[in-house]
Amino acid sequence: MKIIIAGAGEVGFHLAKLLSYESQEITLIDTKRENLTYADNHLDIKVIKGDATSISNLKNAKVHTSDLVIAVTASETTNITICVLAKQLGANKTIARISNTEFIDHKDEVGFTKFGIDELISPESLAASEIELLLNQAAFNDSYEFEDGALTMLGLNISRTAKFAEKSVKEAADLVPNVHFVPIAIQRFATQYTIIPRGDTILKEGDRVVFITSKGGDEELLKLFGRVNTEVKNVMILGGGKIGFKTAGDLAIAKYNVKIIEKDNERAFEIAEDLPNILVINGDGRNVELLDEENIADMDAFISVTGNSETNIMSCLVAKSKGVKKTIALVENIDYFELSHSIGVDTLINKKLLAASTIFRYIRRGNVVAMTKLSNMNAELLEFVVNPTSKICNKEIKELDFPRSAIIGGVIRNGVGMSALGNLKVEANDRIVVCCLPRSIKKVEAFFY
Repeated sequence: MKIIIAGAGEVGFHLAKLLSYESQEITLIDTKRENLTYADNHLDIKVIKGDATSISNLKNAKVHTSDLVIAVTASETTNITICVLAKQLGANKTIARISNTEFIDHKDEVGFTKFGIDELISPESLAASEIELLLNQAAFNDSYEFEDGALTMLGLNISRTAKFAEKSVKEAADLVPNVHFVPIAIQRFATQYTIIPRGDTILKEGDRVVFITSKGGDEELLKLFGRVNTEVKNVMILGGGKIGFKTAGDLAIAKYNVKIIEKDNERAFEIAEDLPNILVINGDGRNVELLDEENIADMDAFISVTGNSETNIMSCLVAKSKGVKKTIALVENIDYFELSHSIGVDTLINKKLLAASTIFRYIRRGNVVAMTKLSNMNAELLEFVVNPTSKICNKEIKELDFPRSAIIGGVIRNGVGMSALGNLKVEANDRIVVCCLPRSIKKVEAFFY
């Protein structure tokens, strides 16, 4: 695919890097030379210094032959303008990064596609949605829903007392009649290796295991792991920026009791005016005495979303030491993200990866409709739609010559999620959730052409 990325900031550069690994034909445009120099020297892409709202610059990037234009500059008005111009000049699809989440809430009413914008992406909104989902499944390290929860991805660490410990995947499945979950990825304790499990794979103490579950699978897993999904009601948020504000507003609507700590006096008053149901504290959340005064030990969850990754991690560790069961930290540094569970924080979230996962469904072939990267693992989850002409259609799962480094986790048929058992026959219009290592993605895609 020919892809133009406007904006070489953190999101744009990260996308360019990931897409260049995919052997896509990438052109990166930015007004600042320093933003382009590193990309030009380290990535196999074309760079153009200039304003992406310039028609001549877009033509220089051959926008008329482009499959996708992604506008991710710091200005949402600039991004909207770029997409409108690109569409008029012949671009096939356009994606605009925006910060005003009202645009997403009313996109059908406004009709952005009529202007030439195919998709609106808000990393802040994606992060807020991710946080709310994680709080709903507080006993798990990771969570991701497909088709409004028809299938759910859930991650857990195997403790010594778990009934799974030292059993094979097949033996673990035999513990539950009519099993509603399938293990799709394992990270061995104290290693960075990702294993795609088979029936004879042994689940060991300390392993981090990711499952795909249909309805009821979460309860089965908690029972087998000897855990209780404690209800989260009292939440403390550190940082009143865009993500903190959006998260606090969404959680208040969902009837959570929310406290938000914001260091900037003026910003704290703005939040208090806009979110009257939220308790806003003007203070430095790095101050342990302040956290104690605000009864951090009584919180069910602590979420740190300041602009500083180190502050977020350290404050979550403080919260953990005070007995808070669920901690979530926003990190910008991908290296921190890869070390999530060894750091000691329950869950790390990264705006760049969330945005990239959303955008990637436009790049993947074979009717990919959703995608996410497994945190701390070298694996991806993809959701495909089966066409009548797909190679996988009308075949039983056990008949497929699927790569060893990939696994079908579940099937959604008419809105109902099902575990991917060997005798299940794939039908047209089924939605198939696949977990695979990067090296097998192209082979997996070929089953859905």
